[in-house]
Amino acid sequence: MNQAIVIRRFFVVLVLFAFLAGCASSRKQESAGEYIDDTVLTTKVKAEIFNDPELKVLQINVESYKGVVQLSGFVNSTRTSARAVRLAQSIKGVKGVKNSIIVK
Repeated sequence: MNQAIVIRRFFVVLVLFAFLAGCASSRKQESAGEYIDDTVLTTKVKAEIFNDPELKVLQINVESYKGVVQLSGFVNSTRTSARAVRLAQSIKGVKGVKNSIIVK
C-alpha cells in the first residue's frame, strides 16, 4: 500500500512537470498565457485606434508578440503615424512598439 502511494505521487509529479514544461515559452515560441495576453493587447490597441477620429482602423494593422506591439500599414502623414504609436504605448501591458507604418 505504501509503495502504491509513492508510485502514484511519482506519476502525479511527472504529469505536472510535463504539463508545465509544455506551457513554457521559448525565445521563438509563446506560451498559451502569453498568446492570450498578446491577443488582449492587440484588441485593446485596435479598439483605441478605431475610437480615435484621426485614425482609420482599416489602414493600420496591429500585431503583438510577447508584449511588443507592431504597427504596420499606410497612413497619409507622419503625424498620424506618431499618433498611432502614442496610442499603442498608452495601453497598459505594452512593453514596446515597433512602428512599421509607411507614410504615402
